[in-house]
Amino acid sequence: MDRPLSGIRVTGLEQYIAGPYCTMLLADAGAEVIKIERPGRGDPRRAMPPFAERDGLRKAAGFMAYNRNKKSLALDLSHPRGQEVFRRLIGASDVVIENLRPGAMDKLGLGYADLSPDNPKLVWAIISGFGRLPGFQGPYSDRPCFDIVAEAMSGIMHLVGFEDKPPSWTIYGMADIYTALVTAWGIMQALFMRQRTGQGQLVDSAMFDNMVSLNESMVALHSVAGQSPHRGRLKNAYPRDAYETLDGYVALNVPDNIIWKRLCEVMERADLVEDERSRTGTARAANRAYLDPILAQWLARRTRQEAVAELNAAGVPSGPVNTAEDVFADPHVEARAMLMPVDDPEVGSFRFARTPPHLSATPTLPSEPAPSLGADTRSVLEELLGYSPAEVEELAAEGAVEIGD
Repeated sequence: MDRPLSGIRVTGLEQYIAGPYCTMLLADAGAEVIKIERPGRGDPRRAMPPFAERDGLRKAAGFMAYNRNKKSLALDLSHPRGQEVFRRLIGASDVVIENLRPGAMDKLGLGYADLSPDNPKLVWAIISGFGRLPGFQGPYSDRPCFDIVAEAMSGIMHLVGFEDKPPSWTIYGMADIYTALVTAWGIMQALFMRQRTGQGQLVDSAMFDNMVSLNESMVALHSVAGQSPHRGRLKNAYPRDAYETLDGYVALNVPDNIIWKRLCEVMERADLVEDERSRTGTARAANRAYLDPILAQWLARRTRQEAVAELNAAGVPSGPVNTAEDVFADPHVEARAMLMPVDDPEVGSFRFARTPPHLSATPTLPSEPAPSLGADTRSVLEELLGYSPAEVEELAAEGAVEIGD
């Protein structure tokens, strides 16, 4: 099936989450993605648990999830002949995505500045912790970074958790996933611009920048109102939290007085609409000690399903706080086809999260399993780059490449 990015070739200098997730998005959209991996061990996530296992073979869940629909080229970039292969591959690529240690490719003479003159249409995206674009480099630009560092330095961790507890992180890899999404969006912009100008460009995507932009509410509150938000409680809105029912929790958010009036009516507490303690979001936030027991008592008599049904029927958006089991059993998740099956011939069939959004003309996604290390080395070198079988064997014997099964 023809996909939106069919005909676009992407080379992935990638590891862990941010780079692989970004190229997965492009692969799901139809791009040919050639993942560069170190011979011998490959992407570090190949060795990170948990594992799917069958008949003595095992594959890491995280690697399987983020590397579907790709090809694996096991290539030693420190080897002179490996560098020769890489240069030829870049000459045949539309996009490069790099999320290695800052400056690693430049030190090898294989960075954007080195290779783009020979391929002026090339779009090269660098994912880093703190940004690499010349003219916009700051004091942290050479630092390595993981997701929790970007969450912390952007102010997000300061807002997550309880008021009387230390700062907390959100979900594992959130900064990586969001950065991957932003990077894919930047690549789309660069490809669209290339259609008009014929020129590629550098896409500079920093995890720190992306987390600051995601934390826009903090920025706006401080800029406009001089407020410094703190975790645990909002000063201008109530209720916004998870509340306990007979069989679990429901999430509830009341951003304005319109929704507050609806909530009061469904609880049969119309008196709270004009009560001075609850007329405005600021008043409600200040008087949550008075309001919390009222809301808790109403919810404590209902199951999650009953509470969510009544609230949504009254125009108060709410939903259950789901576990993994709940998500897998949710009929709406099934209807949206959000858990797509991927059949791996070595370890079996598993379901992974689908790439959103849905496109009406291309509603289904390809679902090839994550490749074994070096599984496509021979085909890429022979069919794409024009090496002979004898030359490929010679490269493998010298250690410049690894040929997988």
